[in-house]
Amino acid sequence: MTAKDLSLALANFSREIAALDVMPLWERRESAMRPGTECAPRLWRYSELRLKLIEAASLISKEQAERRVLVLENPKLKGTTFITNSLYAGLQIIQPGEVARSHRHTPNALRFLMEGEGGYTDVGGERVIMHPGDFVVTPNWSWHAHGNEGSCPVVWLDGLDTPFTRFFGATFRENYAGNENAHLREHGTALAAFGSNLLPVDYKQGGAVSPVLVYPYARTREALAAAARNDAPHPAHGFKMRYANPANGRHPFPTMAVAMQFLPAGFSGVPYRSTDGTVFAVVEGEGEVEIDGERFDFSPHDIFVVPSWCSYRLRAKHQTVIFSFSDRAAQEALGFWREQS
Repeated sequence: MTAKDLSLALANFSREIAALDVMPLWERRESAMRPGTECAPRLWRYSELRLKLIEAASLISKEQAERRVLVLENPKLKGTTFITNSLYAGLQIIQPGEVARSHRHTPNALRFLMEGEGGYTDVGGERVIMHPGDFVVTPNWSWHAHGNEGSCPVVWLDGLDTPFTRFFGATFRENYAGNENAHLREHGTALAAFGSNLLPVDYKQGGAVSPVLVYPYARTREALAAAARNDAPHPAHGFKMRYANPANGRHPFPTMAVAMQFLPAGFSGVPYRSTDGTVFAVVEGEGEVEIDGERFDFSPHDIFVVPSWCSYRLRAKHQTVIFSFSDRAAQEALGFWREQS
């Protein structure tokens, strides 16, 4: 058989088996076995989004929207509501005096408070008062409601592992019968029980999500400051610490890793990449991130995404603190995670 005849025969073979919903492995795209995703780097300026959040709050009532959220959608994932293939991120606003009624869902969720005082979330029977920079845990299938007892708008970053539940066909959601679930424990109960290097003597690890409901920013900032006084900065990350589940030392969620890092003034990091797509939210300071050769200047509360296996480097003009979350926890559990610097 000539080369031309063989080519025609293979093409005909491929057409025939396509009718059987079968395809030959040798025709698979080369990119199918390479790291990285189709996601694109992107930075969202908080100064622009905040104006749109205020406008949204004036255009649509909380009853109509239930949650007023502006979803940060990756430009390469239009229509998915996802910021990476494995993560969801959005900015949520609650006006003074408002309450977002209680519901629950199978995706795990985190809240990172961007601005405002007086905001709270009721999680699994405990009211959690939120302050700027706090990281709040909402375990999957736990009832949660939000409210604002302050005098100014409260805005936080939502991070969820919704793509995981959607991938497995396991996304469930349920509304609570009332407007707000009754809180049975006072604020600080979970932090007092689990957040001081102590565990109740009869505590049994019942799930993979951290029992600490809130990680206060004041404590995190102190830990970063102590590290900066006593240690040398990592060449790529500066001083970076991950949040841990105190019951087992692992990540706060089985799917998501969460971290905070401090960059000294003038810090210029070396290029770094890893397989976890990561969402960053600037807490303090100003600087620049270069992602696969594209540069973005950042200011407080700006949010940017670094897709999987994209090389990036951080530079700080002033002392800078950055919050982040990624799918590293799931990748580590499955043995997939890789890094390079």
